[in-house]
Amino acid sequence: MYCYRKVTEDLYYVGGDDRRAALFEGVYEIPRGVSYNSYLLKDEKNVLFDTVDPSVAEVFFENIAHLLDGEKLDYVVVHHMEPDHSATLKRLMEYYPDAVLVVNAKIAAMIGQFFDCDTEGRLLTVKENDTLSCGRHELSFIFAPLVHWPEVMFSYDKTDHILFSADAFGTFGALDGAIFADEADFEKDYLDEARRYYTNIVGKYGVQVQNALKKAAGLEIAMVCPLHGFVWRKNFDWYLGYYQKWSTYTPEENGVVIAYGSIYGHTANAANILAAELRERGIRAKVFDLSVTPAADVLAAAFRYSHLVLASATYNAGAFVKMEDLLHDLAAHNFQNRKVAFIENGSWAPGSAKAMGKILEGCKKITVMENTVTFKSALKEEQRQALVELAGAIAEDF
Repeated sequence: MYCYRKVTEDLYYVGGDDRRAALFEGVYEIPRGVSYNSYLLKDEKNVLFDTVDPSVAEVFFENIAHLLDGEKLDYVVVHHMEPDHSATLKRLMEYYPDAVLVVNAKIAAMIGQFFDCDTEGRLLTVKENDTLSCGRHELSFIFAPLVHWPEVMFSYDKTDHILFSADAFGTFGALDGAIFADEADFEKDYLDEARRYYTNIVGKYGVQVQNALKKAAGLEIAMVCPLHGFVWRKNFDWYLGYYQKWSTYTPEENGVVIAYGSIYGHTANAANILAAELRERGIRAKVFDLSVTPAADVLAAAFRYSHLVLASATYNAGAFVKMEDLLHDLAAHNFQNRKVAFIENGSWAPGSAKAMGKILEGCKKITVMENTVTFKSALKEEQRQALVELAGAIAEDF
């Protein structure tokens, strides 16, 4: 049975929520689910913006059929070819054989990579700033390469000032019947999921996000329709402010992320002592045990706060396995512009600080603090004092 929402007088939300998937892209936990968004514009020419993941395919096709009610589907604008938005494209083409796919050249090539289907006469290949008249509405196209795939483009409804932003401005989390951000307490219930989505999915491509934001800055935007998460019709500048910080790797606030890899609890003890000393100085600290916390969550926190402390047992003459995973994840996501400190433990040859620093060498604008704390096996009073001094050194930066 169909389940859609009206976005404007002639634009409809026809996507759906998936609450059963455990992982997004096979990597990122989504305990609150995720939405796969698609939009149908009814005009003299009916236009569908993107398709959906197979998990919500049935309601998606029922929504379209009900809204069209026998009318022709004229165009399908394909913004992004990642399968969570395109896996049902071939099926849609079979259901609506007259529909023309609006694509750019890179999207056209990817359709051939994903599907064995005849697109002869069914592709309208656009260039940047090309326009398409649908009747009352006129669309233009903005290329946004590497936000976060190379073929990505946005489209802009010049009539109602709506930006269809592909994966930009998305968030994890099912929508629970809402479609507008102002229908939820977004800051309380979704901002953390939005940050986790951005940092892990798009975080590597800050320069490209900035380029796309500069292109969009000249547009009058009344509404933003992403492919995951909520439609923005109010207070978008507030959310845009976070994108400006995330894409320039600017901390949202002063605070310390302490991530530790501990085998028998001694390195965990050092992390907890440091957190307590920071709290004594009025500094916010978030502590993560890497053996139980996914690197994706720590990455999001590291993008949020100004300082990062990495505490690791020495393991096979290097950093603890889960610490290595986190460090490689940070480097892969272009983490930068932070102050970092190390705590290392090792029963016979502490060497994890050197190993951690080596992995971070590829990150830009990382300042490694001089106050590395080293201890063997269990903390003694001397090393506890070194943790106190590290807390004091961090506090001087605030």
